[in-house]
Amino acid sequence: MPFEPSITLAVPADYSFAANLGYLARSPKECLHRIQGDRLYKALPLRGTPVVEIGAAAGGGLRAAFASDRGIPSDDVREEAAAYIHEWLDLDTELDPFYRLAAEDPILAAAASTHKGLRLIGIPDLFEAMAWGILGQQINLAFAYTLKARLVEAYGSQVTVGGDAYWTFPEPHLIAGLEVKDLMPLKLTVKKCEYLIHVAELIAAGALSKGMLMELGARDAEKALVRIRGIGPWTANYVMMRCLRMKDAFPIDDVGLNHALRHVTGRDAKPSREEILRLSAGWRGWESYATFYLWRLLY
Repeated sequence: MPFEPSITLAVPADYSFAANLGYLARSPKECLHRIQGDRLYKALPLRGTPVVEIGAAAGGGLRAAFASDRGIPSDDVREEAAAYIHEWLDLDTELDPFYRLAAEDPILAAAASTHKGLRLIGIPDLFEAMAWGILGQQINLAFAYTLKARLVEAYGSQVTVGGDAYWTFPEPHLIAGLEVKDLMPLKLTVKKCEYLIHVAELIAAGALSKGMLMELGARDAEKALVRIRGIGPWTANYVMMRCLRMKDAFPIDDVGLNHALRHVTGRDAKPSREEILRLSAGWRGWESYATFYLWRLLY
C-alpha cells in the first residue's frame, strides 16, 4: 500500500526515532497504532481520519506520509496532522535542561544516558488519557491493554487501509450515552464502567476540557481532576503527564516508579513516600520526565 503524499517534521537534535519506536512497541496488544519494521502507522483522530506512515526522513527529521487510498489530504488536514504528531510524539519540548539535571543525579543518570532521545509520548485527547488511566487502575499493564482493545473495538471508529484495520478511540459523546450494562460485556468492573461514563458525560457536556485544565497550574489541575469520581491522585498525575504536558506532574505513589527506584538504588524494600521525596528533590520542574525515564528502565 503506497503512502503519498508526505510532510516532513523537524525534530530536536537529541531526538531518537528508534528509541521512541522501541517505547511504542512495548505491548503487542496496542490497538491504536502499529509498528512494522522501522515504520509507525496510526489513524489520526482528525477530519477524514487520515492514516499515516511515520519514519525517519532521509534528510533528517520525520516523514509522515498519508495512505493514498484515503484521498489526497487538504492543506488544513496536513497542518492538523503535523500538529497532532508533534504533540503525540513530544517533538517540541527542549530536553537539554533535563539531561543536564539527570547527568548529575545518581537516580536518573543511567536512565537518561541509556534512553537518551526518548520523548514523553503523549495522549493528546483528554478523554482517551482519562479513560486509559481509569482502565489501568489496580490491574497489570497487559490486562489494561486487553480492556482498552475491547473498548476501542466495541465503540471506536475503524478505517481499513490495504487490508489492515486501524482504530481511533471512542468519542466521549458515545460513551456518555451508554449505561453500565452496555459496558459490562467488556469485563470491566461496575465501578470502572461508572467512572468512564461519568467522565465522558462531563467532557461531552463541556463541563471538563483539556483547555480548562491547561489554564491551571499543576497543583490546581490535580485538585480539579481528583474532584471527579473515579480519579485519584495517580490517575490525575498520569493525565497531567501524558495529556496536559505538565513537567512537574508526579505520580509519586506509582507502583512502577517504586519498582524502578528499588532497582536503581538496590534496595530490597519499597521506598517510603518520604524517601521518594528526598530522592526526587533535585528533579523539581522535571518530575514527569524523570518518572517516564525511570518507567522505561522496567521494560
